[in-house]
Amino acid sequence: MRGSGEELFDHIAECLANFLEKLGIKNQKLPLGFTFSFPCQQTKLDESILVSWTKGFKSHGVEGRNVVSLLRKAIIKRGDFDIDIVSVINDTVGTMMTCGYDDHHCEIGLIVGTGTNACYMEEMRHLELVEGDEGRMCVNMEWGAFGDDGALDDLRTDFDQDIDAGSLNPGKQLFEKMISGMYMGELVRLILVKMAKEDLVFQGHTTPDLVTNGQLQTSFVSAIENDKDKEGLVSAEKMLRGLGLDPSVEDCVATRRVCQVVSTRAAHLCAATLAAVLRQIRDNKALRSVTGGRVCASSPRFARRLHKMVRRLVPDCDVRFLRSEDGSGKGAAMVTAVAFRLAIQHAGRQRILDALRLSQEQLLDVKRRMGEEMNRGLAKESHDQATVKMLPTFVRSMPDGTESGEFLALDLGGTNFRVLLVRVRRGKRRSVEMHNKIYAIPQEAMQGTGEELFDHIVHCIADFLEYMGMKGASLPLGFTFSFPCHQSKLDQGILLKWTKGFKATGCEGEDVVTLLKDAIYRREFDLDVVAVVNDTVGTMMTCGYEDPLCEVGLIVGTGTNVCYMEEMQNMELVDGSEGKMCVNMEWGAFGDHGELDDFSTDFDKAVDEHSANPGKQTYEKMISGMYLGEIVRNVLLEFTTKGLLFRGKLSERLKTRGIFETKFLSQIESDRLALRQVRSILQHLGLTSSTCDDSILVKEVCSVVACRAAQLCGAGLAAVVDKIRQNRNLPELKITVGVDGTLYKLHPHFSNFMHETVRDLAPQCKVTFIQSEDGSGKGAALITAVACRIRDAGQC
Repeated sequence: MRGSGEELFDHIAECLANFLEKLGIKNQKLPLGFTFSFPCQQTKLDESILVSWTKGFKSHGVEGRNVVSLLRKAIIKRGDFDIDIVSVINDTVGTMMTCGYDDHHCEIGLIVGTGTNACYMEEMRHLELVEGDEGRMCVNMEWGAFGDDGALDDLRTDFDQDIDAGSLNPGKQLFEKMISGMYMGELVRLILVKMAKEDLVFQGHTTPDLVTNGQLQTSFVSAIENDKDKEGLVSAEKMLRGLGLDPSVEDCVATRRVCQVVSTRAAHLCAATLAAVLRQIRDNKALRSVTGGRVCASSPRFARRLHKMVRRLVPDCDVRFLRSEDGSGKGAAMVTAVAFRLAIQHAGRQRILDALRLSQEQLLDVKRRMGEEMNRGLAKESHDQATVKMLPTFVRSMPDGTESGEFLALDLGGTNFRVLLVRVRRGKRRSVEMHNKIYAIPQEAMQGTGEELFDHIVHCIADFLEYMGMKGASLPLGFTFSFPCHQSKLDQGILLKWTKGFKATGCEGEDVVTLLKDAIYRREFDLDVVAVVNDTVGTMMTCGYEDPLCEVGLIVGTGTNVCYMEEMQNMELVDGSEGKMCVNMEWGAFGDHGELDDFSTDFDKAVDEHSANPGKQTYEKMISGMYLGEIVRNVLLEFTTKGLLFRGKLSERLKTRGIFETKFLSQIESDRLALRQVRSILQHLGLTSSTCDDSILVKEVCSVVACRAAQLCGAGLAAVVDKIRQNRNLPELKITVGVDGTLYKLHPHFSNFMHETVRDLAPQCKVTFIQSEDGSGKGAALITAVACRIRDAGQC
C-alpha cells in the first residue's frame, strides 16, 4: 500500500493470476471490470487517472497516471495470462449498478464503510465537462473531500482537527474523516482520552494503549452502542479492559454514550449530504426518487439514524434504501457486461462503416482510373466507349475586359431555373451588374413532352422581360444547360441523356438550342441564342472574370461535374491543334462500366437500383447532394435491422425513400448543432424514442458518408489538375478552381475534406478554390459577351 505503484499493481496481477488458475480459466481472455475506489478523472469508461490516494494508500508513482494502463502493464509483464479491461468504475457506481439490477428506480449509490462516497444519475445538460446534452450520466461525487475548502470549519471539533493532523493526508478528505469507519473509532478514543484527563471517566487514569493511535477500532463502536439487554455495556467493558483499564459500570455507560453520539453525528452528516443529492434529482426530474447503497452493514443503528434523518430533511421525496449484499464487484461486472455488449455493437457498426472509408491507396487508384477515362474520352477511337465523355464546349477564350453590353442568360439545371439580365461594363471600372428571377419547373413539365417544357421556359423568359420593362427586346442570350450534351459549335447542344430526375420526351438526341428557338418562335418574339454552355463552364467563366488563373469549373450540388481548359492538340474530336478549349467532362458517369465496382457498397447499389436511371451516373450517385441523404438512410436501415441503432425499432418514415434529405447531413454535422437538435431532426423522421447515443451514431454515419463523397470528388479533381500540369510539362502548377453547388457551400466539412484530398493526391499542384457567388448564369452571359466581342470583331 505504501511502496511503489509497480509493486502494488504487480501484486494485483499476481492475485488475478492465482484466481484465474484456481478457477481453471487462465487460458481464456475474459472481459474485466475494475472497481477502483479512489478519486479519479475519467474521459472514457476504460481510462481512469488517479487524482489522489485516500484510505491510507500511499503507493508512489500512481497519482496522475492511468490505473488501467498500470494494471495492463503488470499483466503484460507477467505474460502468463491475458484479459480485456473493459471498464473501470468507482465502488459507489458498482453499488448503484448492483442494486439497480434488482430495482430500476435505484439512481444513487452510497458507500459508508472504511471511506465514504456517493454517486447518482445526473442530467447530461448539467454536465459541462462532457459533450452532449441528452440523457443522463452517472456522476462520482467524491464527496469525502467536502469541507476541504473550509465549508465545514464551523462544525469541526478539536477531535476532528486532531484526527486530521495525525492522518496520512492532512487537510484532505475532511468530510470522510468525520463520518467514515476508518476514523470513527479514533474519534471515540480521542474523546475518552480527553474525558479521562478531565477526571470524568476511569478515575482520571489513562493507559499506554488508550493514548496510542488506532487502538480503538470502529467495529468496537458498533458493538458498544448497542443498548439491547446490556450487550453494549458488556462489549464496552471488554474493549476497555483490552486497553488496560479497570472500568466501572458508569465508565461503561459513558463509553457507550460517546459511541452513540459519534455514530449519530456521522449518520446525520451523511443524511444531510444525501438529502442535497435527493433534492438535485427531484429538481431535475420533478419526480420521486429512490436510492440504493451499501450503508455500514455492520451497524444497523447507523442505518436507522441515516434513514430517519433523510426522511426528515426531504419529506417530499419517497426514499427507499436497498442494501447491496454483493458489494460493488457485481456492479463492476454488470457495467463491464453492458460495456462489452456495447463494444461488440460498436465493432459491428464500424465493420459496416469501414466499407465506406477509403484509404489513400484506394483514392490514388480512383485518381489513376479517372485519368485513364479522361484520355479515353479525348481519343476519337475510344470516345464512344468512354464513361467520361470529355465533350468539347467550343469555349476557347476567357473575358479580357473589353466586353460590354446587355445580355440575357438562362440557367437551367434543376427543378428551379433562373432568367438573368446581365450588364457588362468595360474599362478601368469594369463591372457586371445582374438582375434575375427564379422560376419553378412543374413536375408535369419535367416528365411531359419537350415542347411543353420549352414552352414553359419561354413563357418565363417573356414574363421576366416584362418584369424588367423590356418587353419585346431582342438581346443576345446565353443558355446554361446543365445536362450531358454533344456540341459541334458554341450555339448547338445535342442532349445525350436527361439526368437529375428530368424525363421530358422528344429531347434526347435533339439540339436544345433549336428546341428553345422553336418555342421562342411559337411565342412570336425574337432572341439571339449565341451560346449554350454547361453550368461548370459558366462557373469557370464567372470565377475566371475575377481570377485569370481559374481554368477549372466544379459543381458539387444536386449533381456533380467538372470542366477545364484542355490543350487542343489532345482533343481528337475537334479540328485544330493550336490553343486551348474548355472540355465538359461529364464525370458523373465515371464508373458506369464498372470502374468503381470495388468501391461500391450495398448502400450505393440500393440507391442506384431505386433511382430514375439505374446503372447510370455511378460517380455522381456516390458524391452529389441528390443521393447522399439516401445513402445515409440505407446505412441507418442496416444498423437498425441488425439491432445496432434505435433499439432495433424501424419507423415507417425511415423506410420511406428520399425522406432523409441531404440538407440533414449539413445540419447534423454542423459544429454548432447540439445533440438535442440532432435528436429533433430524428424525431421529424418519426424516430421519437431515439437516444443521445443514437444521435451520436447518426452524426458519425453522416460524417463518414460525406467524407467519402468529398474524398472521391477530390480524387477526381486531383486527376484533372495533374493532367493540366503534365500537359504543360510543369514541375509545379498554380491553378484556381471555381466551385459552385449547395453541397460544397453549405456542408460544414465537405470542402475541407475535398481540399485535403487534392493536396495529398496532387502534391505538385498548388490549387486555390474560389466560390462562384453568382452561379453559372453570370458565366453564360460572360461567354455570350465574349462570343459577341469575337463575332463583332470579325474574328470568326
